[in-house]
Amino acid sequence: MKIRLFVLLAMAAGAALANPHEKTLANGLRIIVQEDRRAPTAVHMVWYRAGSMDEVDGTSGVAHVLEHMMFKGTKNLKPGEFNKRVAAAGGRDNAFTSLDYTAYFQQVPARRLGEMMALEADRMANLVLDPKEFAQEIKVVMEERRLRTEDNPQSLVYEKQMAAAFQAHPYRRPIIGWMNDLEAMTAADARDWYRRWYAPNNAYVIVVGDVNKDEVFHLAERHYGKIPRRALPERKPQSEPAQVGIKRLSVKAPAKLPYVSLAWKVPVLRDLHKEREPYALEMLAGVLDGHEAARLARHLVRGSKVAVSAGAGYDATVRGEALFIISGTPAEGKSVAELESALRAEIARVANEGVGAQELERVKTQVIAAQVYKRDSMMAQAMEIGRSEAVGVHWRDIHTLLEKIRSVSAEEVRAVAKKYFGDDTLTVAVLDPQPLPEGAQQKSVSTGRH
Repeated sequence: MKIRLFVLLAMAAGAALANPHEKTLANGLRIIVQEDRRAPTAVHMVWYRAGSMDEVDGTSGVAHVLEHMMFKGTKNLKPGEFNKRVAAAGGRDNAFTSLDYTAYFQQVPARRLGEMMALEADRMANLVLDPKEFAQEIKVVMEERRLRTEDNPQSLVYEKQMAAAFQAHPYRRPIIGWMNDLEAMTAADARDWYRRWYAPNNAYVIVVGDVNKDEVFHLAERHYGKIPRRALPERKPQSEPAQVGIKRLSVKAPAKLPYVSLAWKVPVLRDLHKEREPYALEMLAGVLDGHEAARLARHLVRGSKVAVSAGAGYDATVRGEALFIISGTPAEGKSVAELESALRAEIARVANEGVGAQELERVKTQVIAAQVYKRDSMMAQAMEIGRSEAVGVHWRDIHTLLEKIRSVSAEEVRAVAKKYFGDDTLTVAVLDPQPLPEGAQQKSVSTGRH
């Protein structure tokens, strides 16, 4: 029965991805449409292939700052009017910035899709970066940094770990930006970023919902088609030099409990068809932390009780370099050194003993099941297509990713556990808890995928 379920899930995932349609406008803007008529709504997303990894030293955080400024008015709209227009159409909207991309979305009644395209096309071409609006919004971003990073001990550990793990690669800079860069940032910095990267030939539009593909293509041509393409900056290779030994750092911050995070440099997926190790690393992360009965929870939290929480994370599909991270909070009476040893022992156990066939199949089934369940959400479908396209994986190849993961063998998982988890590529970050201010409570952060 379990095998039959796995096959059915895989078939359903493949069938769901057969639908998207694509057209590229003369200005280079790609339009990707997934028809889903289960509800009279539509998700409209605009993705720009520009994230914090494209920034340069001295302007860290500018990609995220511009995301904020995209809501502050155009030649045709007053500040804040964008959100009001979306709400008046019965929809919701937001945006997000990552290391690799920046994206904007609206979810509205399908009949209002054309209005959303008009709004997004307007700010793609006609954004106004008023110095007074910028001066107010940069304060909002700085406060966001204080709340989400500086006042959040585990987020602070992650930021410092990334900065230590990467010597040259731009992933060393935080998405939110360093505080001194934010303090020195001007509207001109944001304007330069906008002019460099916000062009139709550096973007793609995703529409998922109760729509007709031909009508969507027609609307896109009407609203986006007149925006001229622009020459884009040259993207030079940004490779990280080989690490030549373990890196360790301690981060002092007010907190109730210590915390330890171990990050190894591992391969990233570049060739979907020829490479095998990234898929095996995905399965290793799933074996350690992919479900309630996964090894870290079973052995370290409920078994030896050396940890109150533990997790693992790895993403094979990124534009830059990849890290495999395991982390956790030691239980009362246990030290971070004991937990570090226990975390490393779990990977060593896989390397020495391997994984069982049933254990591996359980992880694969979870992966495929998650793929199927996300089809219930139009937003999840749009997000999946968008994230894949942002890192160079065409939407037609998403099913290939699933098939490759399904084909991973237990021996391949054991092989990567043996190969990539020595000291030479490891960066260890430890939270050294300091006394909390009177009446303060420690904020919690998931120790799973970052």
